[in-house]
Amino acid sequence: MKNAVDLNTITIKQILSPTEEELTRMTAWLYLWWGKAEGYSPLAVRTQLMHSFQKDALPRTYGMYAGDTLIGMYQFTLGDLFVRPDLYPWLANVYLLPEYRGMGLGKRMILSAIRHAKEAGFLKLWLFTAHKGLYEPLGFTFLEEVDTILLTPRTQRIYSITL
Repeated sequence: MKNAVDLNTITIKQILSPTEEELTRMTAWLYLWWGKAEGYSPLAVRTQLMHSFQKDALPRTYGMYAGDTLIGMYQFTLGDLFVRPDLYPWLANVYLLPEYRGMGLGKRMILSAIRHAKEAGFLKLWLFTAHKGLYEPLGFTFLEEVDTILLTPRTQRIYSITL
């Protein structure tokens, strides 16, 4: 059963000064999602995050909150896919706690990312994912399947959106 969520309490904001709890939570999400599989330590993931709380430079981190509780995140990064360093900026590390999925919050987060990317003056935004059909309805265009040289899943899909 899904959490009872008052959608009026959901906010998305850029994180400039995370609390220790927020930093620990985001580190755990990213470490368990890709850090461990790619050979990064929790400290390495945490260090990357610590340098992403910037107002006007890349990387930047945004959080989705239910009231005061961090439930999701996304980032804008200069590089996210080692095999395609020619593409940037990237929408990266889009994460929403599983118990909050299926309520339209992921869509809300992506639309927020598009709005924040436009406000930042980005002309185009890139992302890579194994998902099919998730980003197309939100305006992203499939570019190609690519061998990411990552452990799992090795083949992923590159998408872009013109802003």
